[in-house]
Amino acid sequence: MASNTPTVVFDVGNVLLRWDPRRVYRELIPEPERLDWFMQNVCTAAWNIEQDRGRSWEEAVSVLVAQHPEWEREIRAFDERWHESIPESIEGSVAVLEELKGRGEKVYAITNFSREKWAECLIRFPFLQSFDGAVVSAHERVIKPDPAIYEVLLGRYGLAAGDCVFIDDSAKNVAAARGVGMQAVHFVEPIDLRAELRGLGVSL
Repeated sequence: MASNTPTVVFDVGNVLLRWDPRRVYRELIPEPERLDWFMQNVCTAAWNIEQDRGRSWEEAVSVLVAQHPEWEREIRAFDERWHESIPESIEGSVAVLEELKGRGEKVYAITNFSREKWAECLIRFPFLQSFDGAVVSAHERVIKPDPAIYEVLLGRYGLAAGDCVFIDDSAKNVAAARGVGMQAVHFVEPIDLRAELRGLGVSL
């Protein structure tokens, strides 16, 4: 039976799913220094985040191939082999999610994720379908740490910020959650997530 403990809100990447885009390139760009250059100058974090903001992967790849035609194979791999960047779920976090659901608690998510890859991950990782509500950046065209994405969750699902605990691997996103009034856990492994949540009043 559900209790009156705080409502837990999960990030997904590197909280519930392990994500490392460099894994895609272990064979394509085996030299570490060359891969560093590629990730800093071609398939950059700034380029990738635009897919999380709502740009399609087709457009993203097309734009980048036009700018860096000599890297076309590697650029296309970021999209076509994307699932290699998600090798597994993070079992301890998934166990916490499932325990909360088993207790009858409502559980939510706020995630920076592209529209296409989110749809694919819902199939690959069925536990992602267990949220009582998920705010996906590409659907909203706003990304963390913009306070607006947190307000979407609160308004859409009738939640009070002070009643929520948000879990994220990014310090900026944690700070933004606290800025709108949520409690928050900075997820950095190794972490005892259960202990962190218990310390904030979550019954586990």
